Amino acid sequence: MGLNNFKTLFKSGFIQYLISVISIGITALACIPLAKTQGYHVVSFLLLFAVSLLSIFLTVGPVVLASTVAAIIWNFFFIPPHLTFHIDKTEDILIFGLFFIIALINGVMHSRIRNQEKITREREQRTHALFQLTKELSVASGINEVIKIAGHHTFNYFHFTPVFLIQNENNALELISDLRHEDALTDVELEIAKNVHNTSVISITEIKSKSLPRKCIIQPMIGSKINPGVVIIRSDEIYDNLPSNLWDAFLTQISNALEREFLAEMAQKVRFLDESDRLYKTLFNSISHEFRIPVATIMGAADSLLNESNNPQVQNALAHEILTASLRLNRLIENLLNMSRLQSGHLSLRLDWYDLNDLFNKVSNDLKDELQPFLFEIEYSDNIPLVKIDFGLMEQVLYNILLNATQYSKPGTKIRLTAAFDEENLILSISDQGVGFHHERINHAFDTFYRANQNKTGGLGLGLSISRGFVEAHKGQIQVNNNEDGGACFVIKLPTELPSFITF
Repeated sequence: MGLNNFKTLFKSGFIQYLISVISIGITALACIPLAKTQGYHVVSFLLLFAVSLLSIFLTVGPVVLASTVAAIIWNFFFIPPHLTFHIDKTEDILIFGLFFIIALINGVMHSRIRNQEKITREREQRTHALFQLTKELSVASGINEVIKIAGHHTFNYFHFTPVFLIQNENNALELISDLRHEDALTDVELEIAKNVHNTSVISITEIKSKSLPRKCIIQPMIGSKINPGVVIIRSDEIYDNLPSNLWDAFLTQISNALEREFLAEMAQKVRFLDESDRLYKTLFNSISHEFRIPVATIMGAADSLLNESNNPQVQNALAHEILTASLRLNRLIENLLNMSRLQSGHLSLRLDWYDLNDLFNKVSNDLKDELQPFLFEIEYSDNIPLVKIDFGLMEQVLYNILLNATQYSKPGTKIRLTAAFDEENLILSISDQGVGFHHERINHAFDTFYRANQNKTGGLGLGLSISRGFVEAHKGQIQVNNNEDGGACFVIKLPTELPSFITF
């Protein structure tokens, strides 16, 4: 046992020493009736019992004092000749020696057992604290939640609030902990923190502030792959009293959790950038392909009109080609603008009462050329009332779905548009007899830039995605299923109130 451990072993308060002396004195006074008899051996057992009892509650120093005092009192007052330290009988000398040794060993052993129990209890508390910290950090989501959990457990166990500086994606330290204005980090602390983060070497510095100077301990948080940041302990005495092994274990768990969240955020950003890059390439390739065809048509027809003397019939045909290509370009641009409106959240509804017959006639007239090769049917009951919708948006919805049906159906097949009114819901159905959707990909039908047949030209894959956005803007639902006899069927369900002048 080292000198420091020896000093710690006998470090006790004055009260404990006083209690030990008084307890032995009271026990001796209770044994005075046995002083003049041959029962002085019984007194030794009673004093030994008192020393053993004291060892349960007191530390080693007071117990050693109690053993010494008990031995002296027994010798001076109870072993013949009385009131002297002389012992006549050899067996009394032996008993006195054994009494002192047994009392001393018994007291010390009891104290050591109690100290060991205290150490075991403290170790169990530390293990439980570390377990609770690890358990909560394992399910924490996000750097802020990790910092909150770390600060809570650190304060509960070590009784101080740490300050965390976490590196960002630019490798610069950012303050995460909330500080009052008077506790704001000084420029010196920030500079030392940067140096600690770069060198991974702990720094203990005395910081002079407006108030009294204080000790500032800045420790690096070291991870397995990266160092997520530093932790600052701002206290004069707390660091010297920290159980270093437990605090290091705490700091390791916090560092690992912060590293995990930092790497997860970085991975998410990388995935987002990859997805953005993929969408950009898809959009660029689609736009360059889709725009090239109508632009080439317009350029070719315009060149023919300028450089050749064509008869009126040919000129009309060329003008028609220019108009058709221009309409296609306009449709592509409208889809891009509509997708931008949906993604930016700047879409606002202009609801009013409309007759479905006007909506269907407008859409079928706009798609007259595309629907001409097909058997196009419109079915709805005569008692359907006026509906409250955004006419322009719903026109785009039906236009995109019907155009999609013409692109993936064979000429001569049937395309059917039906409407029904169910309580307060308008139900629109558009079915065709085309190729339908692959059963494994039907859930992606409304995804941005998705096309059922990648080899088929015509469109950017935005029409259905825009249609879903417009329907959901009406707080409605849209879904698609494959027909049993082939083709796809889109069903749109829109909540719409009844006009006040309509009664059934």
